[in-house]
Formats: sequence, structure tokens, C-alpha cells
Amino acid sequence: MQTERTILSVSQLNNEVGQLLAQGFPTLWVEGEISNFVRAASGHLYFSLKDAGAQVRCAMFRNRAISLKLQPRNGLKVMVRGKVGLYEPRGEYQFIIEHMEDVGEGALQRQFEELKRKLQAQGLFATEHKLPLPPFPRCIGVITSPTGAAIRDILNVLKRRCPQIPVLIYPVLVQGDGAKEQIVKAVRQADDDKRCDVLILARGGGPIEDLWPFNEESVAQAVYACTTPIISGVGHEIDFTIADFVADVRAPTPSAAAELVSPDMLALQTHLRRLYLQLQRSQARRLQLVGEQLRRLQQRLENQRPTNRLQQKVQRLDELDMRLRTALTRRLQQQQERFANLQTRLRNQSPARQIRQQQEQLARNRQTLAVHIQQQLEKARRRLQMQAGQLHALSPLGTLERGYSIVHHAQTGQVLRNTTPLRLGETVSTTLHDGSFESIVTSIK
Repeated sequence: MQTERTILSVSQLNNEVGQLLAQGFPTLWVEGEISNFVRAASGHLYFSLKDAGAQVRCAMFRNRAISLKLQPRNGLKVMVRGKVGLYEPRGEYQFIIEHMEDVGEGALQRQFEELKRKLQAQGLFATEHKLPLPPFPRCIGVITSPTGAAIRDILNVLKRRCPQIPVLIYPVLVQGDGAKEQIVKAVRQADDDKRCDVLILARGGGPIEDLWPFNEESVAQAVYACTTPIISGVGHEIDFTIADFVADVRAPTPSAAAELVSPDMLALQTHLRRLYLQLQRSQARRLQLVGEQLRRLQQRLENQRPTNRLQQKVQRLDELDMRLRTALTRRLQQQQERFANLQTRLRNQSPARQIRQQQEQLARNRQTLAVHIQQQLEKARRRLQMQAGQLHALSPLGTLERGYSIVHHAQTGQVLRNTTPLRLGETVSTTLHDGSFESIVTSIK
């Protein structure tokens, strides 16, 4: 029986093989020597990795190549991590590299990781052990090489940001034999001196073997035991050392370490000026409020002072005195007016006036009476003459001789027959048989 044949194109075949290679091989580590190295304009790296018996083509794409710490070159023995793949246009399998490190650096890196795990387990990286950096250090200590670029960068930054803060340099080797011993000694000496408020442990960048003194356990223990805040500024931003993890603060570069420990005087002056203006405004508002409160308190004090109260009492007394004087004056005027009215009324009703009026009336009456009496006398004389003869027969002289008398009113001459016409003090005339006499009325009964 004839079976149906499956025919693949070359592209399909290479694609199938590429998938099988990708599925059949996990991520691998491969060690070998670089040869035929090419850096393409795109940034991709192409080379062969070989040993004594074979070679394999390798590719490292730009997104992975930019993070390399080493410079790949022909003859460099490296250790790479990646996956097996197939370059389909040529039908050649190749190794796609994700990470590359120098064979020597790889051993150091493993040693680094082992020490890091050990010290982390011992608590040397614990956050609670970290000391805060002083915001305004009085003196800054720098532990580094006195001839390297790091010290120049640090001093330039400190001079620019805070030139008034003194800097004390503890010179040490930062790589090679004896470096770790000098670093440990310098850290301990700076901590014992107590002359600096903060320490910078720094050096410039370089390969891992150059930075290795800062990965030594003795250096890590010295940094951990330091009671002075210490900042690590070793290498470049991509470089990490054990000292970075143990230090109180890690800076990506020596210059950044100098930035962290030094206050920016220009920014600080600007901030101080802003605070000064705020303080001035706050003090002005506070003084205004206090001034207003003081004025209120002074006013209350003035209002409550005994002298003021006494003055108020005196003023009140003066006011009452003036009111009393005014009232008394008004009352006196009223009394005077009333007295004047009473005097007028009294004068109008005075007995003396009435007496004068009566006297005047009496004088008029007297005149009238005198005239009338005269007229009556004349009439009486005529009647007397007419009746003389008649009276002679009936003459009272005989009666008078018997002891009777006739009383006449002295002024009117009227014969008094009763006491009605009489008034005290008036004069009456009494006729007797042989004559007459006058008397003054002193009592009427």
C-alpha cells in the first residue's frame, strides 16, 4: 500500500528544527574562548566560542550587550549563559547569549555571592542597624586613595556645595595587596578619632578584581562595627560591593556620596532666606497679634487700675456735686421764686396794707361821718331847738340827779344803748348830772 508523502520546504524544515532545539535544550552555561569577534552597527555582538576540540557560533543582541561589564575581545576566556537556537537562513545552529562574564570574574562573583549570603544571615545588612546621615556635618572624613579620581571628584563636589565644612582625608590603597588591611585600619582610626560626623568610603570604577578589597569580610566587619555614619561610594552605578550592603548608605558614585553627605549651601541659603521671610512674616503677624493683645490688656489694665477707678469715682463725685449744686441752685431759685410769690401774696394780703386801706377807708369814712355828723348835728340842733321846749318838760336832768348817766360815742356822739357799736380802744363820753367825762374802752363784756 502506497503511503502519502509529507514534503517540507527548507524553511519549514529549519523552522521545525529550530523549535526542537529550543524545546530540547534549557538555559545553559558554556565556557570557552572568544574568536572572530564582530560588533555590528546595530549593537549586536557576533563571535565564535571555542575550546581545544570544537567551536560554536554565538550571538548576543544589543538589549543584552549594553549591560555588559566587560569588553569582549578575541582570545578572552569567558563564561556565558544562554539558549541553543537555529539561524534559519543558513541552517546553522548557534548559541544565543543572555549573559557573559570573565572566567576569572565568574569565580570572584561566586565568592561574592557566597560572602553576601553569609553576612546577610549574620544581620550585617539589617536596616535597623543603619545610622542616619547628619544633615549638617561639622567635619567630613574621606577614606580613599589620595591620588585617584575619586578624591578629586569628592573634593570638587564638597567645595561647590559646602566649602566651609572641613574635610579630613584618610589615605589608603584601594586595590591590590595590602588594600583591605589599610581600609580596615582607616575605618577604625576614623571611628576612634571622633573628629568626623560622617565618613565616605570611596574609590572609582573598575573590574571586579580591582574592587575586590571592598568585598573582603574584614572590611565588611569594620564598616559594620563603625559607630560613625558611613556612606559607601565605590565604583560606578552598576557596581555593587559587600561594603555597599553593610554601609549605612550606598551611593552609586563617589560624587554622589559627596552630594549625599553635604548640604547644598546655595539651596540651603535659598531655603534659609525663604524661612527667614516666613519667620519675618510670622513674627510680624505674631507681633501684631501680641501688640493687639497687649493693647487690649493695657486698656483692661487702665480700666481696672485703682487710680483710674479712683479718677472715675472722683469724676463721678464731681458730676454728682455739679448735679447737686445745679439741683440746689434750681431748688433755691424755685424757693426764691416761691418766696417772692409768697411775699407778693403776703404783701397783697398783709394786715398792714389792709390796715392802711382800712385807715384810708376810715379816714374817708371819718370825713364822710364828720360831714354827716355835722349835718345830723345841724338837724339835731334844729330838732333840739324845736323840741327844746318839749324836752325841757321831760328833761333828763332829773333822771341824772337820781344817779343815771348817758353814754355817748366820743366820735359819733351816738347814745349808746348797747355794746354792739363799741370797739376796744375807742373813746366814749359819759354825761352825769353835774358834768361829763371821757373814758377809753378796755374791755367789753
